[in-house]
Amino acid sequence: MIEISHLTKQYGRTTVVDDVSFTARPGRVTGLLGPNGAGKSTTLRVLLGLTAATSGTATVDGRRYRDLAQPLRTVGALLDGAGAVPERRGVDHLRWVARTHRIPRRRVEEVLELVGLAGARTTRVRAYSLGMGQRLGIATALLGDPQVLVLDEPTNGLDPAGIRWVRTLVQDLAAQGRTVLVSSHQMAEVAEVADDLVIIDRGRVVRQGPLEDVVAGHGSLEEAFFAALGGLR
Repeated sequence: MIEISHLTKQYGRTTVVDDVSFTARPGRVTGLLGPNGAGKSTTLRVLLGLTAATSGTATVDGRRYRDLAQPLRTVGALLDGAGAVPERRGVDHLRWVARTHRIPRRRVEEVLELVGLAGARTTRVRAYSLGMGQRLGIATALLGDPQVLVLDEPTNGLDPAGIRWVRTLVQDLAAQGRTVLVSSHQMAEVAEVADDLVIIDRGRVVRQGPLEDVVAGHGSLEEAFFAALGGLR
């Protein structure tokens, strides 16, 4: 379970995350939805130990990311793409990550097949399209077979077939009892996969709950989203 509790992050006098609290539970897809600059990525960066909180906590099963004994086996994350060295082959990137986390080499081939990159395993990352880079990032997130997945804009750069594949993958992972947190500003994609929603704007949670409750009375997620934000801006 992911638990964000009264999380605040300030840079100087600017508050980018302001007293944010929500929970992402096992067996469900939680959508973190908001416009660009709302504070979604900063929240995830704090959760993943990449940025220190000003106050509040962000934990996985009650522990901070930096306190996890085997982080990649507990939490798989896609944040800012694959993060791979451009000159490295896709398979070598995954092998390097696997080696540093003591993950069996055979798992590399499994995730390459799973994300549809088996045929491009020896292609250098610099030659990957944006969509292929996203697939490599997802492969890296899945490498440790984690029970918690944190995916930031996972469909970015994917073609329609790739977007459909991500939808199925996310739902299958949740059906296996895993906790899946998906951050996006694309309402249509979130509506397709989310069980629960957290809408964040200007660093604050403005609406949260099961998808059907958030949408109730609005007719669509788009209408519910803009109602939560106080109308079009």
